Amino acid sequence: MSPQKKLFLSCLLCNFIVLFAPDNYLKAQDVLIKQKVAVMMKKMTLAEKVGQMAQITADTAVLNDAIVNYKIGSVLNVVPGKLFSASEWNKFILDIQEKAKQTRLKIPVLYGLDDIHGVNYVNGATLFPQQIGQAATFNRDLIKEAATITAYEARAAGIPWNFSPVLDLGVNPQWPRIWEGFGEDPYLVKEMGLAALNGYQQPVGSKEKVVATLKHFMGYSDPKSGKDRTDAWIPEHYLREYHLPAFAAAIKAGAKTVMVNSALINGIPTHVNKHILTDILKNELKFTGFVVTDWNDIDYVYKRDRVAKNEKDAIMLAINAGIDMAMIPYDYKSFCKNLMALVKEGKVPVSRIDDAVRRILTVKFELDLFNKPNTFLEDYPKFGSKAFQQSAYQVAAESITLLKNKDNVLPLKEGSRILVCGPNANIMRSLNGGWSYSWQGENTDEYAHDYHTMLEAVETRFGKNNVSYVAGVSYLKEGNFNQDQETDIKSAVKAAKKADVIVLCLGENSYTETPGNLNNLNLSQNQQRLAEELSQTGKPIVLVLNEGRPRIINKIEPFASAILQTFLPGNFGADALADILMGKVNPSGRLPYTYPREVNSLINYIHKPSDDANYNPQFNFGSGFGYSSFEYTNFGISKSVFKATENVTITVAVKNTGSVTGKEVVMLFSKQLYASITPDVKRLRRFEKISLEPGEAKTLTFVLPVKELGFINLNNKKVVEAGEYEIQMGRMTTGFTVRETTEF
Repeated sequence: MSPQKKLFLSCLLCNFIVLFAPDNYLKAQDVLIKQKVAVMMKKMTLAEKVGQMAQITADTAVLNDAIVNYKIGSVLNVVPGKLFSASEWNKFILDIQEKAKQTRLKIPVLYGLDDIHGVNYVNGATLFPQQIGQAATFNRDLIKEAATITAYEARAAGIPWNFSPVLDLGVNPQWPRIWEGFGEDPYLVKEMGLAALNGYQQPVGSKEKVVATLKHFMGYSDPKSGKDRTDAWIPEHYLREYHLPAFAAAIKAGAKTVMVNSALINGIPTHVNKHILTDILKNELKFTGFVVTDWNDIDYVYKRDRVAKNEKDAIMLAINAGIDMAMIPYDYKSFCKNLMALVKEGKVPVSRIDDAVRRILTVKFELDLFNKPNTFLEDYPKFGSKAFQQSAYQVAAESITLLKNKDNVLPLKEGSRILVCGPNANIMRSLNGGWSYSWQGENTDEYAHDYHTMLEAVETRFGKNNVSYVAGVSYLKEGNFNQDQETDIKSAVKAAKKADVIVLCLGENSYTETPGNLNNLNLSQNQQRLAEELSQTGKPIVLVLNEGRPRIINKIEPFASAILQTFLPGNFGADALADILMGKVNPSGRLPYTYPREVNSLINYIHKPSDDANYNPQFNFGSGFGYSSFEYTNFGISKSVFKATENVTITVAVKNTGSVTGKEVVMLFSKQLYASITPDVKRLRRFEKISLEPGEAKTLTFVLPVKELGFINLNNKKVVEAGEYEIQMGRMTTGFTVRETTEF
């Protein structure tokens, strides 16, 4: 029977299944796609297969040769020389797909962008807070909505593939990419990651959805040095206990692509680590999508990490380890020629090539690129709409975290004379961070001038006549992101004497990846001096932190009457901040990481009892409060003894005892009192964000499988050990016993 006839019969079978068993529609689609992939694979030459495994970024002059002659299967982040509008992206990607139609098999190109907090390379798109701020909302629905909007606007620009979400565990505050993830807690990262994945991708194939990318698999975020793309020392049972759960959950939920850790784990570059990429990811987790490298990382295998003597050997190691698509990004000719030679020499099995191409083609069929390779702005009328902007504002409003409010200085009194100062007060760049309009975000003020800086938002809310501005310290326009200069501290102090309150905006300029490495977590000396001299005026200081990672503020904190952490809140972050300052918005963000007090004491809230003596953070994980107060009562569990296969049911009543409507993040922690491996002091197991009117109470019920309280043992197996356990919620605790030890 011919392949065409088999495909025809498969289509008839799928129609029959859909007609008589609608619930089996997705399975029928899978069968049909497998048939289509099989037919296509039989037609392909080795050169065409290898081309599908290559991803490039290039100018338009190179694209014709790459796509038509070398059959390149994917393109990413082409830098157009300016910020493209959605219509310009449409034309550009249409041209790419027209080139693909000139090839023998007419396989469409899969185009990808780093749309990590909105479609950040498309003019007029909606930019949300960065992921660290999204995590601070503790609101799954908001994160899913933000991802849904991002997917919609990406497709409006013609982009079907997004390199997001980041599921790296933010355990090292020195690391320059901590703000790209969802914080330091494995459960929080998992829950927010699933919300983002579902918003981006489900249902796969919809014209309003994109294929998401889980990154960076795995352990990337915990380098021993704290510097980007350097070696991490992590035993496998720790990898599985802390770094793997978010990825495993997202893969189970249907993630289609995974990007690889750009660094090393225990001296092994992850891009050539077959145990990580094949044994764990593909075999154990049953990942059926495809694995893409990060930027130029196969080259780094031999140029930087020196585990291969040349490019050809590096390609051999990476492809055999489980890499399916190589982000080259420039020298596609060398990659294709070398990989073809390796196959002919028997150093890379044909079966490995076929497996990679089968995975890539499957995703292209799932996206329906063969039928509809392009999408156009005209079909997406909500692009950049007021409704989308309101969603971005809401995420920012729920992310901003009130960490201190001495004598209830906030909200500010109506008619207050306000001095706004600091290097972050009047720029858009620091509000958005990296990956905003450009890689490092250095052009943000040019493209985001229609939105409000912190100064402009405060002026709008409180009236220009009530607001004065002196920067005091400003960032250098050229040079390292971390460099600032004193401009007019004396003028700032003089202006402060005439004000009722000082809104002091400190933090960081934009950066990402290796350019964001630093050697000192302290805020700059200039910023510290500005704070110290302003404190001498005796006027209350509202410290507004605008930073990608927690910078040390132990010398400044005593001067501040109130402290607000804005993270990187995006284009509408300043408006949300101003509404919090005036009391229009009741803050409800919570810290998704531990805020360290000292540069040499960077212990996370998840730690061992031996670290307790050294654990003295500036602010704990989960810190934050609003203008309401909440009371917890009626805390209890379903029974006192459990089997490892049972569920624990926990209930608690929460009441708003304040005078204004507020949102509370109810967090449930657990700990094991004794174990064969030293247990963590505590772990977040559940959370829920609720809104309560003054005097209103709600009873919450959490169902917690005992299995989730287990840990990964030295055999890399999940085990629940018999013994005593404790549940904590607020200041209340209760205990129970697990009857027998069970390994899963």
